[in-house]
Amino acid sequence: MREPGQLASFLTREQLALYTLIWNRFVASQMRPALFDTTSADIQAGRYTFRASGQHMTFPGFMQVYVEGRDEPARDESAKGGEAESEGDEERSLPPLEEGLALLCRGVTPEQHFTQPPPRYNEATLVKELEERGIGRPSTYAAILSVIQNRDYVVKENGKFKPTELGEVVVDLLVESFPRILDPGFTAQMETKLDEIEEGKLDWLKQMHTFYDAFARWLEKAKRKMRNIKAMEEPTDQVCEKCGRSMVIKWGRFGKFLACSGYPECKNTKELPGNGDGGAGAGENGRGETVSEGQPCENCGKPMVMKRGRFGPFLACSGYPECRTVVRIGRAAPPPPEPTDQVCDKCGAPMVIRTGRFGRFLSCSTYPTCKNMKPIPIGVDCPRCGSPLAARRTKRGRTFYGCSAYPKCDFTLWDRPIAEPCPACGAKFLVEKRLKEGNRIQCASEGCEYKREAADAAPAKTTATS
Repeated sequence: MREPGQLASFLTREQLALYTLIWNRFVASQMRPALFDTTSADIQAGRYTFRASGQHMTFPGFMQVYVEGRDEPARDESAKGGEAESEGDEERSLPPLEEGLALLCRGVTPEQHFTQPPPRYNEATLVKELEERGIGRPSTYAAILSVIQNRDYVVKENGKFKPTELGEVVVDLLVESFPRILDPGFTAQMETKLDEIEEGKLDWLKQMHTFYDAFARWLEKAKRKMRNIKAMEEPTDQVCEKCGRSMVIKWGRFGKFLACSGYPECKNTKELPGNGDGGAGAGENGRGETVSEGQPCENCGKPMVMKRGRFGPFLACSGYPECRTVVRIGRAAPPPPEPTDQVCDKCGAPMVIRTGRFGRFLSCSTYPTCKNMKPIPIGVDCPRCGSPLAARRTKRGRTFYGCSAYPKCDFTLWDRPIAEPCPACGAKFLVEKRLKEGNRIQCASEGCEYKREAADAAPAKTTATS
């Protein structure tokens, strides 16, 4: 009952826009549908017939409150051929016409339209399609969307699902061996039967026997006749640099790749070149790896190559395994190392500050020759062993503060230490405690009740690190 105008003074601009959208759509769902008068006219011009259509709104109905926007052409419109109607539900009226009226040809505009493929599915349109076909349940939609992505059957491009080569092969094999089960009508029929079992209209044991008797026959047939793509090999003209045998194209979880024909004696594998013929293509280094031009390795200077892993494509140093530097694609390049006045306690070289997955940390400047690294101290020493305290993160991303001498010293704190002695008990530092009513500075020593508001405390800059 609260109209958007009544809440304008209590909500932010974004909150008010969202509330207005929800309110308008709900009210529109309780209103009558809009009514239109539709007119079509056939115009005879010699041996050609042209048709013009128009509509006129006679009753606005729910459209007086809410008209749904359109992000993209509908799937059925774009599949019919030509361009989808951009006006959608907008009013298009014809001028007054009479049968036998002579019309003047003002001109002919030649235009050619090509049939457009249906737009690819995204999460919303795929769930809508499943609902319309009666496949799955609301409780299974999230699992369907996660499985097709986690198993690399599809990848996301511009927010849309694009089938991978692996996904296309899996679908072809399943349709070939289990045509009945892969039929959307069969799946929808099974969902209906499950509902009837739940309502007590069908005997579940009888239905399971009916299904499994046929399924067992299909499964046995698939075991004998389904192609084993993992065992399939395509010969190439490339030579394994480790053993001298020829390389072959095999199938894996992430698609095709090059492998030595001497497997398992030689387990050498490579990324398959983009042209798929086993030879080096443009921008490749001849080993099936795409070279990233203009991006040398930050540690050894060798060129970076494009590879694909479990979480998608990434850049890896071509000097592997001597250099194991990797860079995730789509992330900004890390800033250059910052020099410090600290010295590496293992090799004596200067320490620098680098930025990693979990934040900034101290690392030896000679990496990867020396892989010594440690967290950045926050200016407070451990009360047990005297080593500097540093900010760290748990696996869930929560920040805590622990001794940099771990695992020798396991001292930890959840509250941020402040380099200020306690005026009541003389403890070496205080802590900042974050509460709902505001931050508070207090003593961490057991039995000491010193505390004050955090407004007069100078915040110390901390950086969480892995």
